[in-house]
Amino acid sequence: MIEPASSPAAERNKGPILEVLKEILPPRGRVLEIACGTGQHAVHFAAALPEVELLPTDADPEVLRHAAARIAQAGLPNVRAPERLDVHERPWSLPFEPTAIFSANMIHIAPPSAMEALVLGAAEVLDVGGLLVLYGPFRFEGEPLAESNLAFERDFLKARDPRFGIRSLEELRALAEPAGLAYARRFAMPANNYVLVFEKR
Repeated sequence: MIEPASSPAAERNKGPILEVLKEILPPRGRVLEIACGTGQHAVHFAAALPEVELLPTDADPEVLRHAAARIAQAGLPNVRAPERLDVHERPWSLPFEPTAIFSANMIHIAPPSAMEALVLGAAEVLDVGGLLVLYGPFRFEGEPLAESNLAFERDFLKARDPRFGIRSLEELRALAEPAGLAYARRFAMPANNYVLVFEKR
């Protein structure tokens, strides 16, 4: 078995994100993770939320290999083996109906079509009361973007692909609300990041 890759960012933010999930998730449920990366989030969340079943997914087969290795090492009964899921390939084929969908640091490192596919796909599979939970840097109308995020966007995101960029809450709402996902809450997180919560109505 391969030695799983590790993300320093995931290691730093998994604790603060977990505190938000504890506040917003029901005691029991099923969480679909989109763009699971290394699997560090899934393992950390599952260990702390034993009554919540997690399904990590990613579009990249190589990423899935590393996530699968980490999840196998952890041996937690409430984390499913990670599966391939490309948000663009709708309708999504899922083994369960999720009560929440979580995605961290995806939509800014992807073209706008991925943000749209994530939001619309989530709206299709969530039942009333289900949550879409997004973590990362975001823009908010009338609020200046932090200097660190401006530099990150200019020097890393746009340099990598001009289509990448920090998305705004207003962009997300314009996609989500016509699809039945209402903006519910915003949590400020360390390092100028946020958790945004949308609820299926």
